[in-house]
This record gives sequence, structure tokens and C-alpha cells, in this order.
Amino acid sequence: MAVPSSELVGDLKTLRKGRGLLVTQIDERVGPALRELCGVTDGDGPMEVRRKVAARLQGLARGLPEDLCVAVMAAFAIHPDARQPFYQDRVRWVAEYLRRDERTARRRVDEGTGRLAEIAMASAGNGNVGPKARPAGWHIEALRVSLVLDQASPETFEQRRIVADRDDLDELDLALTLPYDHGLPGVTHDLIVDVFYGGTLIRKAKESTDRFGFALALPKRLLRQETHEFALRFRVPDGQVMRPHHTCVSKHRCDLFDLRVRFGRTTPPQQIWQLTDAFQRDVDDPTPHGELLEVDGAGEIHLQFSHLTPGLAYGARWSYS
Repeated sequence: MAVPSSELVGDLKTLRKGRGLLVTQIDERVGPALRELCGVTDGDGPMEVRRKVAARLQGLARGLPEDLCVAVMAAFAIHPDARQPFYQDRVRWVAEYLRRDERTARRRVDEGTGRLAEIAMASAGNGNVGPKARPAGWHIEALRVSLVLDQASPETFEQRRIVADRDDLDELDLALTLPYDHGLPGVTHDLIVDVFYGGTLIRKAKESTDRFGFALALPKRLLRQETHEFALRFRVPDGQVMRPHHTCVSKHRCDLFDLRVRFGRTTPPQQIWQLTDAFQRDVDDPTPHGELLEVDGAGEIHLQFSHLTPGLAYGARWSYS
């Protein structure tokens, strides 16, 4: 399978809307990544498409914890006791089944959908890495970011606690995307990275026009399930303009993302939107979407996200005009 997990997650979230797998025009609802995963062909009729997709998702869901398995099977209207015509009604059923509130049930569905995509990619031998790359070997237990905008140049302080998923982990491959306006003449584009604690920066390179990759050598080799914390500071050079948003788009499992943005009290943005489960292309969409936020008395916002879906964006965007 050659599609990234973000596309598969998007197809899964599209499928679970409305009647889910029981939608009349099922062949139009199943996206290309999901069709490839389930072996759906152009000659398959609606009944065959529904059968293939249901069988594949049920098989993958067996690898999930019981609560997540029930949540996703209900979300797609595959569970025999949760075939209500509306997605929100099925979420309500999940809440009652798990004896939790609807907000928690929705999180279980989102987490299960993301994990389902991870299992699918792993079973296909692709994951979310390139053909010559190896699995990360670690995941993020907690990512805490503080972005300061009320000074001459933007500055971000980032603390991470990671968990090793294999033995002898001694190096972390990291990356940060810093979009900028390519059409402005004479504008430089760089990123200054400083290590505060927890490792040594051994490599930094520009992987694409906007993306900076770097490697952090750990102080010692980690064993499987061992945790490690480190802190980095990212600075934008003087005079370089930063796009009005900050998001986390994790390729791998991330259990917690804590974001603080300090705009300052004198000139806060006119509008701020929270981004949750957003597609990367929507972060810069001319028409912003998301829950509207307000700064507090210090001119700051504080957001928390749990169990992020790999490949989707979480964070905030803002506008001064």
C-alpha cells in the first residue's frame, strides 16, 4: 500500500458521517486510500464494496483495545446495535455503552480511527515513512509548546517526553515546518534551533522549501518503554515573517499536545480559531474554520489535545485584519 496514513484517516472520517457504511451511495463515499486498503475495484457494486470495507475494518479493529473497537465499529454503523442513521446518535450510543459523556465517547472514536489507520499501515508494511526510512522507534507521551509573539521575533520553547518503542534507541529524527511567503523579494528563510537539555543537536538540514529536519543524539541508549525528556528552542531570524498559525501534525502517536501562545496585551489578534482534526491544506485556507477563541487577561491562549490522529493538524490560527 502506497498511501500516507493521513489520507486514510481522512477517508475513514468521511465514511463514518451520516449513515456510515449503510449509506446508499457507498461507492461514492469510499475514498481512494480506503479503496486501496480494502481491495475495492471499479467493477464492484455497492453490496460488494460494503462487504469488502466492513470485513477489512472488522479485521483491523480486532487489534484495538475493546473500548476503541466498540467505538469505531459503532461509528461506522458496523456494530449491530448501533445502526442509527446519524453519526451523532451513534456517538451517543457509544457514550451510553461506555458509561461516559459524549465528549469522551467522541475522543474514543477519534482515537480508535487513528489507531485503525496505524494498524492498517503497519500491516501493509508501509507505515507513514518513505521506502528507505525505518520506523521511528518512539512515540510522544507529552509535547508542551510555548510560542511567544509579543517580542521582536517569534520564539518557541518546546518540551517533549518520549517513550522508546524498541531497545537501543540513541537518536531522534525530528522536523519542523515553517511556512513563509515565497513571493516576497529579499526575504530569507531560516530556523535557529537551540537545545536546552536532553541531547545534542548533531544534524540540521532543509528537507524542502518550508521543512527543516534535524537529529538529536540522546545522552544514553534507551531501552523499550523507557522515557526521556528534552527541551528545544526555535527562533525565527530578525525580519523573517511567520505565518499566523501554529499546529502539531504528528506522523506518529502523540498522547498529549499542550499549546500556549502569548500574543501580548497591546495588539492581540482580531480573531483566533482552534484547529482540531484539521487537514494540513485547511490550515492556510482563505476561509478559516474552527472554534473561536479569546485571549485571557495576559493576552494568551492555552489549548490541550489528547490522542492526536497522525497526519491531522491540531493547534491555532489567527488574524489581525
